Amino acid sequence: MEKGVVKALDLPRTKGNPRIAIWQGDITRLEIDGIVNAANSQMLGCFVPCHGCIDNAIHSAAGLQLRQACWNLMREQGHEEETGTAKITPGFNLPAKYVLHTVGPIVEGRVTKGDEELLASCYRSCLVLAQARGLQSLAFCCISTGVFHFPADRAAEIACKTVKEYLKQNDNMQLVVFNVFKDTDLAIYRKVLGEEA
Repeated sequence: MEKGVVKALDLPRTKGNPRIAIWQGDITRLEIDGIVNAANSQMLGCFVPCHGCIDNAIHSAAGLQLRQACWNLMREQGHEEETGTAKITPGFNLPAKYVLHTVGPIVEGRVTKGDEELLASCYRSCLVLAQARGLQSLAFCCISTGVFHFPADRAAEIACKTVKEYLKQNDNMQLVVFNVFKDTDLAIYRKVLGEEA
């Protein structure tokens, strides 16, 4: 509450698609049905105190209940989360109702076709899971582009293409927000979505 809650449904939409928005800011401030967390395969939050990753930011804002919920999910599953899949938990202390956790590909060297397919699968898995749970608005962070080293420009192209294809085939999702934090990522998404001034 101190940081200020941002109502996602009030965000301006892109010219090219009235169901897509770009928003630069702290994803933990968004009042929305669901936000997407770029998780690690243990799905238990970041293990480095005060680390600047999105995983740490979301877990810190949501509270300890989120780590407990993730631990319960992983204990029931019995193995680490596979890349390209997604899980859902309540948002607890977040203004978002739910958090969708997905494990993006880790890029070592050049990006492979397999890396690209796994990243697209992250976006699809989250959208399908959101639809199954009745969510109508969802905010994506820039999956895999931080410590997982996926090139930001190519990641944005994959993200936008995957989301657009999904929205064409599904009417349930009213709003998808591409949440960016850095100015460079904002410029990339504006370019990919044709929103350049």
